[in-house]
Amino acid sequence: MSEDSGRFSHLDETGAARMVDVGEKPATARTARASARISMAPETLALIKQQALPKGDVLSVARVAGIMAAKETARLIPMCHPLSIEHAGVDFRLDETGVDIEATVSLSGKTGVEMEALTAAAVAALTIYDMCKAVDREMVIGEVMLLEKRGGRSGDIKRTTKNG
Repeated sequence: MSEDSGRFSHLDETGAARMVDVGEKPATARTARASARISMAPETLALIKQQALPKGDVLSVARVAGIMAAKETARLIPMCHPLSIEHAGVDFRLDETGVDIEATVSLSGKTGVEMEALTAAAVAALTIYDMCKAVDREMVIGEVMLLEKRGGRSGDIKRTTKNG
């Protein structure tokens, strides 16, 4: 909900969809971190670690895909503002059951980068799926979430658990 009106900020007074007007807002430093997870068979993880999949270095390609997705978020999510992103990064942590993905996006601007970070994490996970599907069609993408956001009128928010 909008911080000041108690209603969804992307709906006007009649309930019609609208892009939020940020023209009068001051530019501030903003950062968002988001994560996603892709679970898979241990054999698939081994192939990723060995860079032995037919499509190449899975994590390098997924990193680039996530960064590109952050930059294209306004083209994918209808009410997002096009932003001049100053930094986008995607990192991975592998464990015995899958890959945790973390995306960080930052800029100095009039609106936040939560959607860009979420999009980066989700697209990186989708890219891993695409590159590994020839050997594992039972992978599961899930747990896409905002971990933290800093800056802006609503202040800083940090997730304290994976469930809330």
